[in-house]
Amino acid sequence: MTAKSAAAAARATVYGYPRQGQGRELKKAIEGYWKGRVDADALRATATELRRTNWRQLAEAGIHEVPTGDFSYYDHVLDTSVMVGAIPERHRAAVEADALEGYFAMARGTQDAAPLEMTKWFDTNYHYLVPELGPDTVFTADSTQQVAALGQALALGLTARPVLVGPVTYLLLAKPAPGVAADFDPLTLLDRLLPVYAQVLTDLRTAGAEWVQLDEPALVQDRTPAELNAAARAYRDLGGRTDRPKLLVASYFDRLGDALPVLAKAPVEGLALDFTEAAAANLDALAAVGGLPGKRLVAGVVNGRNIWVNDLEKALATLGTLLGLADRVDVAASCSLLHVPLDATAERDIEPQILRWLAFARQKTAEIVTLAKGLGGGTDTIAAELAANRADLASRAGSALTHDPAVRARTAAVTATDGRRSQPYPERAAAQRAHLRLPLLPTTTIGSFPQTTELRTARADLRAGRIDSAGYEERIRAEIGEVISFQEKTGLDVLVHGEAERNDMVQYFAEQLTGYLATQHGWVQSYGTRYVRPPILAGDISRPEAMTVRWTTYAQSLTAKPVKGMLTGPVTMLAWSFVRDDQPLADTARQVALALRDEVNDLEAAGTSVIQVDEPALRETLPLRACDHPEYLAWATEAFRLTTAGVRPDTQIHTHMCYAEFGDIVQAIDDLDADVISLEAARSHMQVARELAGHGYPREAGPGVYDIHSPRVPGADEAAALLRRGLEAIPAERLWVNPDCGLKTRAWPETRASLENLVTAARTVRTELSAS
Repeated sequence: MTAKSAAAAARATVYGYPRQGQGRELKKAIEGYWKGRVDADALRATATELRRTNWRQLAEAGIHEVPTGDFSYYDHVLDTSVMVGAIPERHRAAVEADALEGYFAMARGTQDAAPLEMTKWFDTNYHYLVPELGPDTVFTADSTQQVAALGQALALGLTARPVLVGPVTYLLLAKPAPGVAADFDPLTLLDRLLPVYAQVLTDLRTAGAEWVQLDEPALVQDRTPAELNAAARAYRDLGGRTDRPKLLVASYFDRLGDALPVLAKAPVEGLALDFTEAAAANLDALAAVGGLPGKRLVAGVVNGRNIWVNDLEKALATLGTLLGLADRVDVAASCSLLHVPLDATAERDIEPQILRWLAFARQKTAEIVTLAKGLGGGTDTIAAELAANRADLASRAGSALTHDPAVRARTAAVTATDGRRSQPYPERAAAQRAHLRLPLLPTTTIGSFPQTTELRTARADLRAGRIDSAGYEERIRAEIGEVISFQEKTGLDVLVHGEAERNDMVQYFAEQLTGYLATQHGWVQSYGTRYVRPPILAGDISRPEAMTVRWTTYAQSLTAKPVKGMLTGPVTMLAWSFVRDDQPLADTARQVALALRDEVNDLEAAGTSVIQVDEPALRETLPLRACDHPEYLAWATEAFRLTTAGVRPDTQIHTHMCYAEFGDIVQAIDDLDADVISLEAARSHMQVARELAGHGYPREAGPGVYDIHSPRVPGADEAAALLRRGLEAIPAERLWVNPDCGLKTRAWPETRASLENLVTAARTVRTELSAS
């Protein structure tokens, strides 16, 4: 096919779409099912209607080929485990008794069976359920869900493409099951898994699929020759079968690198590449292998992870370069649109001109369709769209919101000394012990306590004008009083105020900083039914006034025990926002750090002796390629130190991280120079404690002994057993006892019971230590 005919044949598609619905109908239906208010048939009916609505929106926008299989009740990786029969033994009976109940048991756990481990999906804030595999794993194909979704789309008269997690990525994301040797490599199961994928592909072809997409984002990471050989073998096997649909192998989030020649040579009909995060690298690599003659190229030229309008002329130039490198060039977003909100037009509180800078999922599909039209018919066919796009880009670039001279002058004046504590850790630790007088194995929580219906109602009533600010603040004071009283009665050592006034750990701060925009309907799935509204970091950042001091000092007035000041760190403020893309991330991080530094200093001046600056996203935002790590970690750790380094030696700085693989960044954790770090550890059975010990981490640490992402209540014996395992790696004088994460999403009954058991466990182990 000539470049001209390839352009004429260009079509628009996407890899996935937000699942929740405009009013988060999926969340409400699933949580209603968990509480017994919604039966299974009603839940399935809601899901069916949401899929139908999504596909119709896409088709009406001009998307030529809609995805199926991207919709999930909880997580698409968990769906893949079900598809290939990789059910943990502890959940098998539940799945066999009731497939839906068993599915949610794997995701959330039961009182008798722990859930699957959960961690971040590459460098996004989406969480997936980690497959558990071992040498005895037997895979069996179950394509029921995938075939049903395809059938529903085809029945609507749509051209549909099933989307599956690819076999290589699935195995690379997996971990050894409990009881299996830690050095077991799940990739050794590839030859056992491929026939199962082959059966699913055959089932989808029989059901009417012309194309099936196999997502292999793990191949954009650094991969060993053995892993690349496994990818070559996988697609030689699947591609060599005759009873299958056409195969589109998709990568995203970064450059494909050494895996590109492997996939280009594979007997598959198409590749999908990211031309936003790694446009130049993927273009060069594609040209180096001689293009994809005879194959379909799906070009991800619209950023699927951020919310800024695309530069249409730049994207068209990239698409034009790709013509001639493939038999057919189609237009897509760089990845699934799962990672952005649904529709920007629902936002009523953002200035109309600024709203034109934003593109959520529905706007991105319009951009994709426009680009496909322009590629096929020439720029004259989209002249009006191009002119409007140029005006929107110019408006943003020239806005006073994006350039504050005072902020930029302060940032430019930062020196290395600003990011160093006044004394080394051993001297600080002695001063803090003398000042705080905490017991061995001090107990604390991570920060938030349950956000009750009454709290959410009060917040909604304040927004709607049904109560005034005085009435709202009275409710918050009462909640803080209850939280402090409970912690004192339970026997916790370092208390928190519970964050009753906070809607979200990033949004709360964003709403009080200049340069941020807040949305009303910008919901994005974080995990399961947990949705967040990432704020939009649109301009230069500063702090007009104190943000947390009033409520922290009020809580401290109710108790003689130390109450932690609670802040979200600069890297997490970036990672869990839609961050500006018009300046280096390091510059933006420094601006946020300086604003937070002012807050830290004000907390200390108000008498707060323990200040926690959470950085759960430090590992999450780590670039996918090792060669990019040093630059990122340098500015990320500098931003944390810039936030915290201005305090006295006897002020104890805590940080917190959760649900990521920490082994890759232990040195960076050390470089933060925090006095205490708390980390997720319950589901991974204290793995992080061993990693810290292996590094020789010299400071205090609290690997979690209570998994807060499950409704199950761990017994005191279970928490004590985890604590003893932690003591095998971390000396008692440096070990803290705490949950994995904040308690915002939990209910009060399970929170009370779990924390009481946590304190009992700490006391039991303290007694054991004193007797030994």
